[in-house]
Amino acid sequence: MNSYSKSATLMQRGCDFLGSQYAILCGAMSWVSERNLVSAISNAGGFGVIACGAMTPDLLDGEIAGTKSLTDKPFGVNLITMHPQLFDLIDVCTQHGVGHVVLAGGIPPKGSVEAIKAGGAKVICFAPTLALAKKLLRSGADALVIEGMEAGGHIGPVSTSVLAQEMLPELAAEHLVFVAGGIGRGEAIAGYLEMGACGVQLGTRFACATESIAHPDFKKAFFRANSRDAITSVQLDPRLPVIPVRALRNKGTEAFTAKQREVMGSLDREEVAMAEAQLQIEHYWAGALRRAVIDGDVENGSLMAGQSVGMVKAEEPVADIIAQLMQECESALTRR
Repeated sequence: MNSYSKSATLMQRGCDFLGSQYAILCGAMSWVSERNLVSAISNAGGFGVIACGAMTPDLLDGEIAGTKSLTDKPFGVNLITMHPQLFDLIDVCTQHGVGHVVLAGGIPPKGSVEAIKAGGAKVICFAPTLALAKKLLRSGADALVIEGMEAGGHIGPVSTSVLAQEMLPELAAEHLVFVAGGIGRGEAIAGYLEMGACGVQLGTRFACATESIAHPDFKKAFFRANSRDAITSVQLDPRLPVIPVRALRNKGTEAFTAKQREVMGSLDREEVAMAEAQLQIEHYWAGALRRAVIDGDVENGSLMAGQSVGMVKAEEPVADIIAQLMQECESALTRR
């Protein structure tokens, strides 16, 4: 087995934290990051993460159990902070002895970090700014993911390279920071490791793996796409706190604009509160994603993809993807 000695040295802190062979997390992609892909990534030496998304506690319970039946390696669970049953989902993770919980979608609500840690799990949070990163660390986060706007799905406004320059020099010496967003090759991994990152997170690169249950037409859309096809959604109303989403351009992106207008009308008529309006948007994305990933409706569903989609050209086993990334990373570090 290739030891990738230079890469392993720079990844050591991340590997020790995750309990994995390589400090490569798979981003949690709704309907894609389920038991088959998650277990395959963990079995191949990476760190798989279940995307809970809009799952109920019962569904999450079954998904964790199913994943445990396919791997004895560590894996995590991604929970959306605005989920109305967040604390019940945390309880499910605790009951299963999940070692790492990733909180995404906003600032963790009061008591959530404490509840996760009380259950024995480590907490990983997304940090879009340096100030929020420091606040999250003070609040008990064990590790951070800094994700740039090149990523697929819900994104922030700043590029990965700028976030890395702003945050790694300030935080990486004393804290565990993973970099995400637009990473498609090992040379990029090498660069972020040299800047102080303890590891990386990739989503788009794994979405079309052989083990991914995504519909063949969903995968074909990725293979045909280039980086410019992965565009961001537009926020129509500043009252509606819509987090931009990056996805491949299709009729579904236009439908989201119509959905925003519908929700804006409900707000104008005071038919819904702001929290309910935001939840309606999230449910829209969950349904649109399912249509694309599971049903193969690539015209009307949501094809969430990062700008690294142009580097996804064929269906490959997860083990081959990880081996290629590690070889590219090691070769880059060796050339330095």
